[in-house]
Amino acid sequence: MQQQKRQPELVEGNLPVFVFPTELIFYADDQSTYKQVLTLYNPYEFALKFKVLCTTPNKYAVVDATGAVKPQCCVDIVIRHRDVRASYYGVIDKFRLQVSEQSQRKALGKKEIIATLLPSAKEQQQQKEEEEKRIKEHLAESVFFEQTLCQPGKNRTASSGPSLLTVFLGIVCIAALMLPTLGEMESLVPLYLHLSVNQKLVAAYVLGLITMVILRT
Repeated sequence: MQQQKRQPELVEGNLPVFVFPTELIFYADDQSTYKQVLTLYNPYEFALKFKVLCTTPNKYAVVDATGAVKPQCCVDIVIRHRDVRASYYGVIDKFRLQVSEQSQRKALGKKEIIATLLPSAKEQQQQKEEEEKRIKEHLAESVFFEQTLCQPGKNRTASSGPSLLTVFLGIVCIAALMLPTLGEMESLVPLYLHLSVNQKLVAAYVLGLITMVILRT
């Protein structure tokens, strides 16, 4: 009876897979990061088998690439980077974690984890701080922009529409949101036009301000 109750949920490829983290970052100047741990959680009432696959298996060593997880338990999967070289800096590799019920061979669910080798943890921290600084500057400019546009002009009439500058900035923000995000491999757009998530957040915020200004006019 228990098998019949849960059978509708066990559709091939549709079972949610809970794993943390979903991104592995290795730093060439920090050997302690050469070893990373993935934790696979099984919140279900039945046991799961798992299998770890990789796009570049020659670069990594996976301890216990296959195994089982008991119901409502978790298991740690150790991944070691064994080929650290400068030519691999910034290259995005992918792991795929497939799970299935112990009595079946078909994959019930899968989860992809990306792995990246970076030259230095300090450089990454500096880049993050610079990115945060740029975001704060953009936000400050956006607030000033909103205050400037929302101030009623002396010669402004009630029927005046949005200015060309406002419309132009709105189009720029929309175009920025339509550009691919950093890390997307399958894209025909040149790499220098790929934007980070933070840059797209700024564009979305500015677009929201512009929308408010247009609605007030």
